[in-house]
Amino acid sequence: MHGRRLLTVVAVALLLPGGAAWAGVEQSKVVSANPVDHTPHVLDGIVNALAVVGRTVVVGGKFSTVQNAGGRAKLARHNLFAFDLRTGRIDPGFRPQMDGPVLSLAPGPGNTVFAGGSFSRGLVRLSLADGSPDRAFTAATYGGQVTSLVRHGPHLFVGGDFNRIGGTTRIALARLDAVTGAVDPGFHVTPGDGRGGETTVTAMAATANRLVLDGSFTTLDGLARPQLGVIDLTTGRVADWHTAAYAPECRKAFPSYVRGLDLSPDGRYFVVVTTGGPAPGTGKLCDTAARFETYARGTNIRPTWVNHTGGDSLYAVAATGAAVYVGGHQRWLDNPLGADTAGKGAVSRPGIGAIHPVTGKALAWNPTRERGIGVKAFLAVKNGLLVGSDTTRLGREYHARVGMFPMR
Repeated sequence: MHGRRLLTVVAVALLLPGGAAWAGVEQSKVVSANPVDHTPHVLDGIVNALAVVGRTVVVGGKFSTVQNAGGRAKLARHNLFAFDLRTGRIDPGFRPQMDGPVLSLAPGPGNTVFAGGSFSRGLVRLSLADGSPDRAFTAATYGGQVTSLVRHGPHLFVGGDFNRIGGTTRIALARLDAVTGAVDPGFHVTPGDGRGGETTVTAMAATANRLVLDGSFTTLDGLARPQLGVIDLTTGRVADWHTAAYAPECRKAFPSYVRGLDLSPDGRYFVVVTTGGPAPGTGKLCDTAARFETYARGTNIRPTWVNHTGGDSLYAVAATGAAVYVGGHQRWLDNPLGADTAGKGAVSRPGIGAIHPVTGKALAWNPTRERGIGVKAFLAVKNGLLVGSDTTRLGREYHARVGMFPMR
């Protein structure tokens, strides 16, 4: 995600044995509310994306300076840097020069990482050894930026608001060969009729046989799919899965209001988070988190549950099996009656919270964070939950723009 998590399994000992793309990392319990002390600090800007390759965490966003925890030296890093997951030490050798914001990341083959955003070329594969671009990967984008990346076995799904990639016309969505960057001619699903004048894929997640995507579109291959759709990867076609839940408009300022999404570790359900402004009593899914069943079929599929913030945006979500973590600049959860107020039953969850995956109600976990713009990136790993944002207080401690909640 803006605010998306990268949702494929990474072939590393710290996560899960790799190969197939699978939804998320399963955790058996809710993480601690006390962040670890060793994560580095990003001293300016915002963190938009996180990825893990081996034991290396790659951090992307819009920033210029980072610092080791407990250190004094300020290190120049332009929109991308890496640190060791176990120790938190910033990698001194990984220093790519990104001339624009990084919005999305995904692990690449070998010791590499894919980065997408609004920088030159829009999409690159970088060596983790020194940050140099791999010239064998030829898939520059044109006409827009890359906002979402999902590694899926030998392929890489790319989403954004571009109109060409690798010399081939593709509107907002493409599947590439993860090694060469060649556009896959066998996959050509086209989002259309973008709300607000743009067609954009904002966030994506994949199981072995499904790709879930949301964004500023109303159709996929001409089929009505307002802001949310599912693609059957066994056929390469739009799945028999339709919801009108995001067809109603929220506020005029938000013609498209879906933001992050994440699949459960078993792929059976996914959760979408939104912005849009308060809309109590209307049934609209503005400023909400909503669960949907991945393998439901038919038209007018309804969410299994909806949790309302009551007037504040959610940008990021991570489903781990034990919890659905949500982040943004929200003040409350369980607040369907709120209109920028705490309605009856609302619970305080400033900037970050957790929802029970079955009941859809807020869990007791409440570490708090300085709200700011909000959480833009979550990444669940075997031993915790990584968080990327734009503020410096997480779990009542100083953690500038990057933090990690460990397993209890």
